[in-house]
Amino acid sequence: MDSEQRLVDLETKIAFQDQIIEDLNTVVIGQQKQIDQLEESFALFKAQAHAVQSGDNEIRPHEKPPHY
Repeated sequence: MDSEQRLVDLETKIAFQDQIIEDLNTVVIGQQKQIDQLEESFALFKAQAHAVQSGDNEIRPHEKPPHY
């Protein structure tokens, strides 16, 4: 294998690796968004569970006001 072919092979490998890195970065960004959403949901559920345990029923996101 001559030097020119080796250089082409290395450049090809680098191009594929760059694409793989971009794809993986996209996946990581999506996973981080999902983690952030799950953490937010967990915090809400935790607050609701604490409110129920303490007898404080102030957190009622789906409950209609008393005048209905």
